[in-house]
Amino acid sequence: MFCGAQQKGEEVIMLDMIIIDGLSFALPLFIMAVGGIYSEKSGITNLALEGFQGFGAFTGAVVVVWLTGITGSTSQIPYYAGFFFAMIGGGIFALIHALLCIKFKADQVISGVVMNILAMAMTSFMTKSINSAFFGNSANKFMLGASSRITIPYISEIPYIGAVFRDIYPFEIIAVIVAVVMWYVLYRTVYGMRLRACGDNPHSADAAGINVNAVRTVAVFISGCLSGIAGMSFAYSISANFSPDIYLGYGYLSIAALIFGNWNILPALGACLIFGFARSGGSAIINELGLPSSYNDLVRILPYLLTLLLLVFFSKHNRSPRALGQVYDKGRR
Repeated sequence: MFCGAQQKGEEVIMLDMIIIDGLSFALPLFIMAVGGIYSEKSGITNLALEGFQGFGAFTGAVVVVWLTGITGSTSQIPYYAGFFFAMIGGGIFALIHALLCIKFKADQVISGVVMNILAMAMTSFMTKSINSAFFGNSANKFMLGASSRITIPYISEIPYIGAVFRDIYPFEIIAVIVAVVMWYVLYRTVYGMRLRACGDNPHSADAAGINVNAVRTVAVFISGCLSGIAGMSFAYSISANFSPDIYLGYGYLSIAALIFGNWNILPALGACLIFGFARSGGSAIINELGLPSSYNDLVRILPYLLTLLLLVFFSKHNRSPRALGQVYDKGRR
């Protein structure tokens, strides 16, 4: 009887860890997917989310390293300043994609791929240069440390459900708040209505007096801001440092989530939760079986395998914005 109770207790602990770790991975993916939805709902194909999150996180990490030297390691100022500047850095970098696609009418898929490559090359070079110039080493990473966690009293003690409110990273709360605001803006405001119109029928939107290019530029900027927040979240949780190679694949997972979610915010959240729990569940199983840590590398492919399966079985029913990927030419009707 005692053994049975002990085994049940271990199962509860494992389930709690799956929920806690799964949410910490899923919510940054989700906030990045929301940014992708904004961009693609406006008509701009956005494969550059990974580049946006990398450059945004680089900007935030530089600010964190600089402010930590001034305020000390115990201050929370560098933490929140890092997220703010990651958002700004990601948004500014995203404007390059907007400029290429809107002003110069470049192929949007090619532009997105180039932005990803450019972000990785630039952040790697600049990270090494800054470390060499100021810290006397040529490492391609900035050490940030892991984020503190928050547990909400009372409600966190509820069996199973309480795990959602236990050991929460502050960025998870930020992600939820931002996602709610973005949902309201997209579906309940005039700007959101105009954005969706630009992605479905830009010429009709233009005839109604909407500046299509301006709306699309703002949408791409928003996608960069949200991706920067996501990149900083990963830097403060998964790796406890900034490195140009820690984001490989996460942007594409977010793109898969928004496609699976049919370019809608709440279904995209469901896809991100599936990816997050697949990752944390696989890690928990490996730990439970006592397998070597090298098997964790195998677990990391689970979200990508799920991506393939979801897209194979569900993408045929998806309906993308009608003008997605189309270059808008005001002179053509």
